[in-house]
Amino acid sequence: MSSRTQKWRARALVTGAAGGLGREVVIQLAARGCAVGIADINAAGTAETAQLARSHGVEIEEIVSDLTLEGAPEAAIQRVVERWGGIDVLVNNAGYGVIEPFLEATHKAWTRTLALNVTALAMACKAAGRVMRDQRSGRIVNITSPGSRMALPDYTAYTASKAGVDSITRAAAVALAPYGVLVNSLAPGMMDTEMQRSTEIDLARVNGRDDLQAFLDERTRRIPLGRRAEIAEVADAVVWLALDAPQYMTAERLNMSGGLDKD
Repeated sequence: MSSRTQKWRARALVTGAAGGLGREVVIQLAARGCAVGIADINAAGTAETAQLARSHGVEIEEIVSDLTLEGAPEAAIQRVVERWGGIDVLVNNAGYGVIEPFLEATHKAWTRTLALNVTALAMACKAAGRVMRDQRSGRIVNITSPGSRMALPDYTAYTASKAGVDSITRAAAVALAPYGVLVNSLAPGMMDTEMQRSTEIDLARVNGRDDLQAFLDERTRRIPLGRRAEIAEVADAVVWLALDAPQYMTAERLNMSGGLDKD
């Protein structure tokens, strides 16, 4: 083990970390003594996340990148490997989704959604998996969604992409298990993130709901626990999978939806 490896609790890459859940995961990993690469297309948000994480006294690598471009996920992994000599944790959090009624679905929205949520994630898993295979250690955490198991005709591209995440997680877990690499996923429920807010505003619009707050309250009441998830508590679960989950736990989907997803 190199001195660079010993210096940090782990060497990590978090995608989609310019805000929301990704940002909180980065901050919690930094607080646990991890060196973290931050990959996002949003340069300003990436810089803000990096500043917050550096306050914990760890090294941060800012990677401003469009992960839908061919070779971009692999390049992000390589940046981490070149900086710290390897990679111990990959959190695939970057995601995209738009509200479109199924019968009005556009090729552009489907292509963008699958490019980021499925293809970029798979390529990142592959690239990190190769390094982790050679290290004989590592953990990958993919962010999926309760929607991957639901029929949501206004959000079909997104839910289909998350079903793809579930499938990739299982396949990668089996492929990497002989090398001691763990691959799991987390399915968070409704959180107060920019993407969630944008989605629900559009969902209210296409369903003709003028009273947005009443619409949001109605959706919240469907959650058995009666509230939406705090970003920090979801990030706690991601970091647990990334650092502390049992070594015998792989190919698993951890549901954190307040009881919405019961399988």
